[in-house]
Amino acid sequence: MIAILKRETNAYFDTPLGYVFLAVYYLFAGFFFFHYNLYGNSTDMRSLFSILFTVTLFLIPILTMRLMSEDRRTRTDQLLMMAPVSTLSIVMGKMLAAVIVYLTALCITLVQAAVLSTFAAVEWSVIIGHFLGLLLMGMALIAVGLFISALTENQIIAAIGGFCVGFFLMLLDSLAGMISNSVLAGFVSDLSFQTHYQNFTLGIFDFSDVLFYVSVSALFVFFTCCAFEKRRIA
Repeated sequence: MIAILKRETNAYFDTPLGYVFLAVYYLFAGFFFFHYNLYGNSTDMRSLFSILFTVTLFLIPILTMRLMSEDRRTRTDQLLMMAPVSTLSIVMGKMLAAVIVYLTALCITLVQAAVLSTFAAVEWSVIIGHFLGLLLMGMALIAVGLFISALTENQIIAAIGGFCVGFFLMLLDSLAGMISNSVLAGFVSDLSFQTHYQNFTLGIFDFSDVLFYVSVSALFVFFTCCAFEKRRIA
């Protein structure tokens, strides 16, 4: 797995993709940090994190679109299939590489919080809550994007599929509000990424919210392994 992890992490920076992802994420984070906190003279970073929640939903597909589809397009997946390494190790190596790049982007918020703390007291519990919430949500989205990438050799299709999933996840709360059946509405709401993110924004670490994101990540890693193993057997 370590070899796959190094290969995929290096691949992000052997091409412009990793730099573009970081640049765009830092651009959004920097602009809204200046707007809400420096220009707005505030140590409250909730508005910044709220923007980054949406940014994350739509930028993750850019990070994951090549993970599996590129190997299928170039036929290097045949080498992976014949390698003496388990399917889970291959999938986890690719996923963790994307998580490392995403975490590198997300850490800018901690730097910004540290800058603010030199001027006034900041609510570190809320900031850490937002940070962990975005990290867990990002990991789940990376797992979803990885699975979509495993279904096609076209990176554009993989990216569009990821965008559609992100857009759908944003609409779940609104969809739950339009359902008259309370049981069904509660079920739909429980599937919402935003619902499980709310406690983190308050600095509350609910194990059920952590379990939700970890479960989604594990489920789609399993789906990706199944998709890859099916091609390996074929």
